[in-house]
Amino acid sequence: MLAHFYLCRRVYCLRASTKIRGHVPAAAIRLVSDFSIDPNTRIVTRRLLDGALEARSRAMKMLLGLIVIFAALTPFADKVFHWIAEPLMRRMHADSQMIAKDIASPFLTPLRATFWASVFLAMPLILYQIWRVIDGWLPARAKRIALPFILASAILFYVGVAFAFFLVLPMAFSFFTRVAPQGVTVMTDIKSYLDFVIGMLFAFGLAFQVPIAIVIVVWTGLVSRKSLAKSRPYVFLGAFVVGMILTPPDVFSQTLLALPMYALYEAALLFCWRFMPDRA
Repeated sequence: MLAHFYLCRRVYCLRASTKIRGHVPAAAIRLVSDFSIDPNTRIVTRRLLDGALEARSRAMKMLLGLIVIFAALTPFADKVFHWIAEPLMRRMHADSQMIAKDIASPFLTPLRATFWASVFLAMPLILYQIWRVIDGWLPARAKRIALPFILASAILFYVGVAFAFFLVLPMAFSFFTRVAPQGVTVMTDIKSYLDFVIGMLFAFGLAFQVPIAIVIVVWTGLVSRKSLAKSRPYVFLGAFVVGMILTPPDVFSQTLLALPMYALYEAALLFCWRFMPDRA
């Protein structure tokens, strides 16, 4: 019983206490010294520990990069907010203006706008650090395509954000300001406006990841290209459902998101047909 106790103690303690060792029988010490951890378990444990330390290091670098960009943009917080608010302010009537309903909104809203602008600018660094974390766990065959996929994902995200900011939002704000009932003055709260814009930008950035998802499922053989081609009606309907979930509750915004999503779906199918044979 005594030997069993010291055996268990040896498993969880890196170094045995010399004070206790003096009271341990010699037979028990020999039994403990003969105990060894399975080499495979030691290797897996070491890899998990190294992976956790690597993930922490990469997360700290992502956070540090985000903090540096945010600190550099903070003195220009008002200009950043005005640049984000320009799609609406340019289309407001002469008697319209933006308002702040909350007491702290004039101070906090420009800072929030600056933070989200920092996140968008730091996206390449964030994706690179994520790739370096997963790179060590990927097989050699997957490593060759991991970096191109991440680069393509970042490019499509920025294309989606630019498409929403420079095309969709101006069209949407022009529509909303024109359809205001007679006698109603449009006065948008700056906090509500920022939430609306950030939500739209992220929705379009995520929606433009459709080609990446299609290429991955075809490349891995989960779904064949022919099966995806036969599912066009369901995908077309699903694009409008996703648009309904990710955009404000109006048909105009849903349509502006759903149609590009379906167009990207067709483009991904064309790419798979040209460069990737079916694996399923």
